[in-house]
Parts: sequence; structure tokens; C-alpha cells
Amino acid sequence: MSGHSKWHTIKHKKGAADAKRGKIFTRIIKELTVAARNGGGDANSNPRLRTVIAEAKSVNMPADNIKRAIQRGTGELPGVSYEEITYEAYGPGGVAIMIEVLTDNKNRTVGEMRHALSKYGGNLGEANSVAWMFEKKGYIVVDKTKADEDKLMAAVIDAGADDMRDDDEHWEVVTPPDAYEAVLEAVKALGIEPAASEIAMLPQNYIKLEGKSAQQMVRLMDVLEEHEDTKKVWTNADIEEKEIEASLA
Repeated sequence: MSGHSKWHTIKHKKGAADAKRGKIFTRIIKELTVAARNGGGDANSNPRLRTVIAEAKSVNMPADNIKRAIQRGTGELPGVSYEEITYEAYGPGGVAIMIEVLTDNKNRTVGEMRHALSKYGGNLGEANSVAWMFEKKGYIVVDKTKADEDKLMAAVIDAGADDMRDDDEHWEVVTPPDAYEAVLEAVKALGIEPAASEIAMLPQNYIKLEGKSAQQMVRLMDVLEEHEDTKKVWTNADIEEKEIEASLA
């Protein structure tokens, strides 16, 4: 699948800058609150909360921030109530986009998403218009310099992974959602800290974009991902890294 996850690859490189801006903390706090509200504040019995806590720790979020976000979710502390919404959309060249948001004002958010999409050659779709093109999977990215291919493959397959793919500088490990935690632990047991790990909506097929459409799409993805209410954005656009870097320069 080499070449098909260039957007993921460049996002890893951008991650440090995102963290410095503090946006990642804001998103994780919202996710902690929603996960605790929906499944309770005990991480041992709430897998989703456990996953978000692990992400919070990986970006060095203070323990007090994590605790307060969970307490707002369980009602022990007052706080804003966030709603989870997934928007389905089309981008330049007819590519599919899934936008997951956490918002306290869905009318404001949908208006801003619609504006961003129209500005960069896209539009909102109806429910289920593009969701069928994606599959919910565990997704773990490992820098090739940190892993022996054979050892990594043996460990993740034994732990329940579906596949391990070559994406130039990285190995992409894909798992069923219910095997994600076990596979992630198997990777870490090898002494490897993944470049990225999450429950993802992965495209079943890709549409290649070049030139103006590719650069429009990169700018659109950047705007969507930078929105304060955005949790995750997924697309089936296949864009070469040179196009991404040119657009973000």
C-alpha cells in the first residue's frame, strides 16, 4: 500500500507543532469528558477511556488535567456538554471525507464545516453517502528504523493484527478494533514507541489527486483538522508527499 497514506505520514511530522499550539490538549480533554460520560470514569471497565488516557499520557498531559476532564464527564465537576457528530463530505476530485467532531454548538460547527468545504472545492454529503467506503480499524504506525521487520510482524500477528503494510519510512499495522489494545501492547513490549496509534476509519479504496486538486485537498484537510471542534478527519485521497509539502510550505 506504499504511497497511499502520505497524508498520515506528513501528519506525524506536523504532530510536534500541533502539540506546541495546545490544540491536541483541547481535543483530548473533550474526548476524556465524552468517554467518561458515556462509559463511566473507571478506565479498567471503559476501554475507550483507557485509550484516551494513554494518548493523554503520551503527550505529557498533566495528571490533574486528565482527572478533571474525567470528573466533568462523570458529573463530579461542572462542565460543558459536548456532542459527538460525524459529517460525511466530498472533497476536490470527488474524494470522500469523514469528519468526526466534538461540539457544544452543532449549528455553529456544521456552518463552519460547510464553509470550509465550499471554499476548497468540497461539499457536505448526506448520511451514509461516504461512510461505506471506510472501515473502522486499529491503526499503529512504526518508524522502520526502530523495528526489525520479522520480529515486529511476528509480534503483531500473534497479538491479533490483520496486516502489516510497507509505507516507505514506516510500517503500518492494521488490526480489528477489539484487538487494537493487545497489538499496541505487543509493539510496546518490543521496546518500540509507535509514531502514531489510534482507532481509525481506513479507506477501502483510494482516489489519486495531483496538481491543483491535490493542493486544494491538502489545504482543506489542514483547515478541517485545525478547527477547534475537530476530533479526527479521514479521507480516501491518495496524495504524494511532494504535493503535501508544497501546499504546507
